[in-house]
Amino acid sequence: MSILKIKKLFFLSLCSLLMPVAAFGGNLVLKSFGHSSFLIKGDGQTILLNPYDTVGCASHLSKPWNLSFDFILASSRLADEGYNPLNKLMFVDPGSYQYNETIFNGIAVPHDRFEGRRYGMATVWVWEQNNLKIVHMGGSAGELNFNNKILLASPDILFISVGGGAKSYNGQEAAEIVNELNPKIVIPVHYLDDKENNPSCEFSNADEFLANLSDYEVEYVGRRFSINPDKLDQKLIYIIK
Repeated sequence: MSILKIKKLFFLSLCSLLMPVAAFGGNLVLKSFGHSSFLIKGDGQTILLNPYDTVGCASHLSKPWNLSFDFILASSRLADEGYNPLNKLMFVDPGSYQYNETIFNGIAVPHDRFEGRRYGMATVWVWEQNNLKIVHMGGSAGELNFNNKILLASPDILFISVGGGAKSYNGQEAAEIVNELNPKIVIPVHYLDDKENNPSCEFSNADEFLANLSDYEVEYVGRRFSINPDKLDQKLIYIIK
């Protein structure tokens, strides 16, 4: 299988981010492993997002392994979001990549609130799958510049950290980004829910985030759920229980 790394963002790739998605396609199937890790199936390919080792705020979770997937998209090589001990195919550095017919664009955003001086830069991923524009910001906590906002604008699905701490947006910061990017579906990550008790983790819950986004309806979903690209007629926040 041919995998091409494209050295620069080119015109076709940029247009694919800005054009509206098509109206047809099957359901996108997602499975959450906690933290910011998901398995996403659609368009004949399976992507593992941000696999982690059981350290820090992921210390109480089970490792997302023994899975069948095509490749990994990771925010960084940190153990809690870029854990790859089996050396599977992993895209982690900013740039534009192609796998089969899909182009994945990685954009560098500070991993902290100090322009990356503490934890370096994180990679925010944007791609289309099942005719849905997807943005994964699970590993970032820094401000978006003007160009990044254009590239990430109007996604169908946005994954964003909301629990605060050194490497994640807090609820208010995340809500401001949601209002700027205007996604249809928001999937918050990096927060503690009512069932979790991890004294080593500095995350808060999602209450502040939800309080700042009153124009979105909240829908509670299980660890495994699907999204129909033909039924995106209202703004939703998915809280995974």
